Amino acid sequence: MTNVASCGDDDAVDGSGIIKPAVPAQVQDAIRTLIEWAGDDPTREGLLDTPQRVGRAWLEYCQGYKEDPAVHLGRVFEEVGGYDEVVMLKDIPFQSHCEHHMAPITGKASIAYLPDKRVVGISKLARVLHGFARRLQIQERLTAEVAQCIWDNLQPHGVAVVIEAQHGCMTGRGVRTPGVGMITSRLLGCFLDDHRSRKEVLGLMGYG
Repeated sequence: MTNVASCGDDDAVDGSGIIKPAVPAQVQDAIRTLIEWAGDDPTREGLLDTPQRVGRAWLEYCQGYKEDPAVHLGRVFEEVGGYDEVVMLKDIPFQSHCEHHMAPITGKASIAYLPDKRVVGISKLARVLHGFARRLQIQERLTAEVAQCIWDNLQPHGVAVVIEAQHGCMTGRGVRTPGVGMITSRLLGCFLDDHRSRKEVLGLMGYG
């Protein structure tokens, strides 16, 4: 059993000195109720610390609620040496959770934009994705939110976001069909309006 000592009302510290957020009693009680309802005994040794672990895990899974993904696009660079072609970050791995069954969504995203005189640090595109993914989601909304955030804050000529993911609510329950991926896309600006631009960006992403 993990040795966890009190460290004020808001956090706790384990035997290794790592500070962990405290899990409110009502949250732990809810998790114990779920364990019991599923058919197990929440008081047995292997499950004694599970309510705290699960509570902290969900804080981490949903930490996107505590941030504004647009913040990552606040610093831009205008000295681009005349570059005016597609900027793309391809196959970014991510994890989210389905808002209908709270089951894992795991996949990859490709994000591209056609800059209008300014660019952003490439890692910021991944941070925008993770900011929205670390919430209860549906894939369609996640795709749209990432694209709209980049469109609103960078004001580029075009934005393209394609997400391919597997859903635990389909692979682990219900129809139980593993290996099936879902693809969603959102195109804005020139990537939506111009056929050649759309074909180019989707081809670069591997969907041409």
